[in-house]
Amino acid sequence: MADMTAGSLKRARPIGARFDSVFRILCLSAATMLLAAIAGVLVSLLIGGWPAFSKFGLKFFTSTVWNPVTEDYGGAGPIVGTLITATLALLIALPLAFGVAVYLTEFCPRALRRPIGTAVELLAGVPSIVYGMWGLFVLAPLFAKYVELPMMAAAPPGSIWETLFSGVPNGSGLLMASVILAIMILPYIAATLRELFLTVPVKLRESAYGVGCTSLEVVWSVTLPHVRKSAIGAVMLGLGRALGETMAVTFVIGNSHGFPTGLFDGGSTIASTIANEFAEATSDMHTSALLALGFVLFLITFAVLAIARTLLGQRDHA
Repeated sequence: MADMTAGSLKRARPIGARFDSVFRILCLSAATMLLAAIAGVLVSLLIGGWPAFSKFGLKFFTSTVWNPVTEDYGGAGPIVGTLITATLALLIALPLAFGVAVYLTEFCPRALRRPIGTAVELLAGVPSIVYGMWGLFVLAPLFAKYVELPMMAAAPPGSIWETLFSGVPNGSGLLMASVILAIMILPYIAATLRELFLTVPVKLRESAYGVGCTSLEVVWSVTLPHVRKSAIGAVMLGLGRALGETMAVTFVIGNSHGFPTGLFDGGSTIASTIANEFAEATSDMHTSALLALGFVLFLITFAVLAIARTLLGQRDHA
């Protein structure tokens, strides 16, 4: 009788249990392949760029000389240009993206939420080369006439503003490239923030409004703390796009390897330098210098993500 009771209480093995080990192996294989691909890219870039690193040493990071004729290469110009354009683009795009996301979730009429949200998502799907051509042929002349010339004229002589707004007012330069990048990363950040804000429980927001909070207080004290981690991830997504963008920046940055002295001065980024010269790199050292720049860009992107994770960890322990 006891055996019959134990047998009747014995649970049947689920049908899918036999595939559980296979499923785990497949998931482990996918994760391993991803890590192997990242490691392979990093190692190949390091091996390819090692001749340039070994020949120029620290000078590769401090020199702005880029002369294929004399085989003298320094990556300071593209490295600084990458950091400046990505930072400025994020500073321009983040407030706008935040405003768009808040408007769509808090103030926008219900009938307009879907059309505006779809338009924001469509902007993210526009090819980068289209942004570059539009920036070069449409925005750059207007930017030179209505932004660069007035700002250069208004800068007091001998002041820091004169240095900051120095350059050739032709519509191309670091600031123009930053504006184009900001337009490109804005829909990514805005669409992600909007979806994050929609995940906030309605009861939390209604409770805040019920105790007399304003819309600003609800967003700042309820919505943002609830999506803090994911919001930082959305910002990092936009920053990563800005760091690695190639064609749009190549059209409008001026493609000068020298160290930029002002926002209107021409410059270059790591991605634009590689795109411009990789097909014309006939010598081994030229190719190695470009691969070394790619390795530096990889490290910059990794460092940005590592800093973001560190900040999140500090806030979690706070």
